[in-house]
Amino acid sequence: MIPRGWRKIHIGIDEETLEVRAVEVTSSNIGDAPMLPELLNQIPPDQDSVTADGAYDTRKCHEAIAARDAHAVIPPRKNAKPWKPTSDGAIARNDAVNAQRYLGRTVWRRWSGYHRRSRVETKPLGIMLSMTLPVSGCIV
Repeated sequence: MIPRGWRKIHIGIDEETLEVRAVEVTSSNIGDAPMLPELLNQIPPDQDSVTADGAYDTRKCHEAIAARDAHAVIPPRKNAKPWKPTSDGAIARNDAVNAQRYLGRTVWRRWSGYHRRSRVETKPLGIMLSMTLPVSGCIV
């Protein structure tokens, strides 16, 4: 018998078409950031950018995005320090940290296109309402 408990759905959604492009279901104790490489593996490498919230501001996420030659639109954490520029992902993330310091968080969000994420965030609500299992969603 499968133990009862919450399941978490990690979803990758196309920003333009709002189509669900990738899905992973995990137990509720699995974080969002570790699932990003799995989600990206389900998506053809034709996207120019990957937008995600600050929970994805990790080395592994930035590396996974850089490995696909895509641009990461992930807000650095408030106390973010530059990383050693040892990889493409670290260099791209340092650029975001420096831009956010120069522009401020609010202007950086507009300048980077991060504000468009809110349009995509409404998509999982319709999906969750049609499910019968207790579910929480995230946007990649």
